[in-house]
Amino acid sequence: MEISRLYKIFRESAGVSTDSRKIADGELFFALKGENFDGNAYAMDTLSKGASYAVVDASSEAASSGDPRIIPVEDTLATLKELAAWHREHVQEPRVRVIGLTGTNGKTTTKELIRTVLSARYRVVATEGNLNNDIGVPLSVLKITPDTDIAVIEMGASHPEDISVLVPVSRPDYGLITNVGKAHLLGFGSFEGVKHAKGRLYDYIAGTGGRIFLNTDDPVLCGMASERGLVGIPYGLKEFDARILPTSPEEPFLRMVVSGIQVNTRLVGAYNAANVLAAMAVGKEFGITFAEAAQAIGGYVPSNNRSQMSRTDHNLVIEDAYNANPSSMAAALDNFSLMQGARKVALLGDMRELGEDSLAEHVKVAGRVSGMGLWMCCLVGEEFGKALRELGNPLNIKHFATSDELAAFLSENHLDGAQVLVKGSRGIRMEKVLPCL
Repeated sequence: MEISRLYKIFRESAGVSTDSRKIADGELFFALKGENFDGNAYAMDTLSKGASYAVVDASSEAASSGDPRIIPVEDTLATLKELAAWHREHVQEPRVRVIGLTGTNGKTTTKELIRTVLSARYRVVATEGNLNNDIGVPLSVLKITPDTDIAVIEMGASHPEDISVLVPVSRPDYGLITNVGKAHLLGFGSFEGVKHAKGRLYDYIAGTGGRIFLNTDDPVLCGMASERGLVGIPYGLKEFDARILPTSPEEPFLRMVVSGIQVNTRLVGAYNAANVLAAMAVGKEFGITFAEAAQAIGGYVPSNNRSQMSRTDHNLVIEDAYNANPSSMAAALDNFSLMQGARKVALLGDMRELGEDSLAEHVKVAGRVSGMGLWMCCLVGEEFGKALRELGNPLNIKHFATSDELAAFLSENHLDGAQVLVKGSRGIRMEKVLPCL
């Protein structure tokens, strides 16, 4: 089927779904395949649940059903991307402005802050949660409507050409890289590989005459922009005459003064300052004053175990358990070391996908926390186990194979009056310890 015909069907539908369990009346279902699922097997079922049409692989059993609501294509994921790119070009004239965002750390937080600031004046569509892969990006683009003013599309990458595949779908007018650090080294091969992959966003912007938002405090990003002849819309501590205010038990969250305007956040850690400044820079580009941006940011409450701080009945808990890599782990520990408290406890899980650098990076973290003078430190996972053996098993660090084992330990050895940092890669499931705190 020609993409223009499929687009007409999409425009007459109630939207797109790739989850057969959550199909709604009138939606267009795309039967995607993965390692552990095959949406083609549920295509007919979605039609019985109210889907208007189902796009399936031409080789699937559903394609030979004879049902006129079945749309066979060669590759359903490729067709989903093609439909999103077509929608990007045809949904609105003049085109909606799109901000494409990527980076090693802080992508989702920055995206949410930008959404929050822009929503003070504009109708904004943004990537939901962290649906930033080759499925999530086209689904986000397809949520743009003729009434949308600005779209903020987050793009993740764990392999060298992931971003280069996603930018032709979202076709951003603006690009923003939060930072470039050590993450997914197993897929990228090296730090230079990470720079190459993230830099694909800059490459696209340079090739289309778009603009970038550039953190002038970050020499790596400045170098990457200069190499491509890009002069960014600048932001940074020096650029915005900003300073970070000290934290205390009474004021534990990030607070800043930006060009004379105080910004009070509900975010934990000075490492989030760059994310706040990025959102303010985007707002400024679109005519939103720093005072308006500060008010909007003050109302943003993080979720999903990202830079959250909560007071339980027993402890002060910093929940940063969604993901971890050497860069974000170092930033979290830097912030934790500055916190005041007599009973500081670090509960840290393995950092995944670091390839041949994994042992060395885990040794660095284990060695650092061993020397931080913490009241208690518990490390979780196979990689931290190897690191501790490399260090001679420091007596002031406890090791657990899984987060379940740590949770069981904490259930029997209750913490009270402690300041607790919880961080680890998603696969370690460090959030399992939170009920014990």
